[in-house]
Amino acid sequence: MAISPLDRRVVVTGMGVVTPIGQTLDTFWSNLIAGQCGVDRITRFDPSAFDTQIAAEVRDFDPTPAFPSAKEVRRTDRFTQFGIYAAWAALQDSGAELDKLNCDEIGAIIGSGIGGLETTTLQHKILLERGPGRLSPFMIPSLISNMASGIFSMYYNLRGPNFATCSACATANHALGEAYRTIKFGDAVMMFAGGSEATIVPIGIGGFCAMKAISTRNDDPKRASRPFDKERDGFVMGEGGGVLVLEELEHAKRRGARIYCEIIGYGNTADAYHLTAPAEGGEGAARCMRMALRSAGLNPEDIAYINAHGTSTPLGDIAEAQAVKTVFGEHARKLVISSTKGATGHMLGAAGAVEMTACILAMQHNLVPPTINYEVPDPQCDLDFAPNQAREMDVNAVINNSFGFGGHNSSIVARRFVG
Repeated sequence: MAISPLDRRVVVTGMGVVTPIGQTLDTFWSNLIAGQCGVDRITRFDPSAFDTQIAAEVRDFDPTPAFPSAKEVRRTDRFTQFGIYAAWAALQDSGAELDKLNCDEIGAIIGSGIGGLETTTLQHKILLERGPGRLSPFMIPSLISNMASGIFSMYYNLRGPNFATCSACATANHALGEAYRTIKFGDAVMMFAGGSEATIVPIGIGGFCAMKAISTRNDDPKRASRPFDKERDGFVMGEGGGVLVLEELEHAKRRGARIYCEIIGYGNTADAYHLTAPAEGGEGAARCMRMALRSAGLNPEDIAYINAHGTSTPLGDIAEAQAVKTVFGEHARKLVISSTKGATGHMLGAAGAVEMTACILAMQHNLVPPTINYEVPDPQCDLDFAPNQAREMDVNAVINNSFGFGGHNSSIVARRFVG
């Protein structure tokens, strides 16, 4: 007898991250709750000609443990390396022995908001200087945004659903939501889901500078990313990857997996409003959170913590605060909300998965990470943002928000697992 999607439960059994504040779960979490910041002056190129000269780089990164050979590493863009490494780390964390499982039922959705911008830049330079005959045959496979998902499936013979989401800063949260639905509807029993990004290259920084979207607080990089603070002046570019292992509950129990939490809801809406600005009053974000709560079968009062999208932009932070007040009403004043982008910068297509990891660790430890650099309250962002210090509290149910250019909104609801 077929199991109804209403009865099929989806749990998280593994997590992997590559971030500017840590490349293991323990390092990431300890630095996050301690209020450490990964933002500094850009080292990957000389930024002196740019309005913005700071970013949250992943430093001392060695992708080779996740690849079969150094040759394979050289054939991939940095964003793919982040994604493969995070997926490999999530696999190790999950304890799954894939050679003992049916890989027809295991898939991957690992997206990227922009894809191989470094490859595009380098190959365009070769085209201009040396002609089309010198372009790499690996150029296209290196730059297209589905390659972390595709290559990871090849390394581990994963023959289930496999694709990449691409919805700007909502990419990884959409990947998690679609993986949740894929398992919920019986098309897979295990999915590797998340995102990766590597856009700290001249054209990436220059493009965001031209939009006036990123902070120019070059003389004080550690305090540049300041979500919900009145003196915020734009987001700070980050990079890295995050992948979670989502698994059907009974499958996880049969193999004796450790269960971190249960994913119970997913919201996915569009602003249909503007290329880069949020809808007025956070209307699209509010509909998204309501959809996620409805999907989860929860009331607003059931949520203890929200990991906010909170990018440190003037308009975006206000819109999200307004959306929270619209959805949660009086309970909005009792919620604890934080944005971890003060620590990691904005990791774009990787942000949602890394921030979902923070939500899950918050539930594990009953400890909410702080919103660092929150110094001057903004009257339009008048909620409890756990300023500057981690907060001990019971964390039984959470929402993770990600919103992207183009008006893409995504919210994931998770709760502490009850067997």
